[in-house]
Amino acid sequence: MKSTESSPFDPHRDHAAAGAGTAAMAELLELDAEVLHDYLAELVDWLGELSDEEPRHIVDLGSGTGTGSFALARRFPRAGVTAVDLSPQMLHRLSKKAAALGLSDRVRGVQADLDEGWPRLETSDLIWAAASVHHLADPDRVLAEAFGALRPGGLLAVTEMDFFPRFLPDDLGVGRPGVEARVHATLNPYPPADWSAHLVRAGFVLEAQRPFVIDLPAPLPAATARYAQVCLQRLHSHLEGRLPGDDLAALDAVLAGDGPHSVLRRDDLTVRTTRTTWVARRP
Repeated sequence: MKSTESSPFDPHRDHAAAGAGTAAMAELLELDAEVLHDYLAELVDWLGELSDEEPRHIVDLGSGTGTGSFALARRFPRAGVTAVDLSPQMLHRLSKKAAALGLSDRVRGVQADLDEGWPRLETSDLIWAAASVHHLADPDRVLAEAFGALRPGGLLAVTEMDFFPRFLPDDLGVGRPGVEARVHATLNPYPPADWSAHLVRAGFVLEAQRPFVIDLPAPLPAATARYAQVCLQRLHSHLEGRLPGDDLAALDAVLAGDGPHSVLRRDDLTVRTTRTTWVARRP
């Protein structure tokens, strides 16, 4: 079994941060949803194929601004969705978006710290946990509580991202080739998590494990350049003293908004990443 030790840096952490930190995280989550829209639609369609009946109540654990909540609400139009998050700022954004989409009657937020205990919710048909389980102090306890919160036959879907997407060509036209590869190797030294054994210990039957290999073809979504810039800025903020000066200078050139090598002006961007989903059923 692969290690479940998480990277020392990951893109979906710190939902409880306040002020500018929350705003930056919210933008990252929303750009992620926009650029990877097709992947998300494929994932929720697959969950529909695995469900034994149309879900009526869905829980989104660690919902952030509601990427999963709204995708699930669109895919399962008879379902109510409860979005659970620690951050009141994230839930406020989710509530405003639900109103704008005409989904306030079906998507509601619940503030809760899962490390303190499971919130008081109705029995669920589907529980969704995207890039959230590895943040928990005791994931086995929370998975066992999720088991108890599902009806027999209900599904739990746990999704993890290997790491940030890769956007850049090997040769940036500035600095030594391979800068982005060295950034990823520095900040993501651990193998991806594997939740299979954890789910079985919690009482689930593992239904499926599916990696989604994402390599977007041209033309890329309009938000890709900004998405790349936000992701790379977040990585850059954790690299001081961990990469050679010439690599940091190359990244600075890529992040400069008006420079010739700027990510906002490049026509050679890609979006490459892998996300894995485990689907487990309560017998």
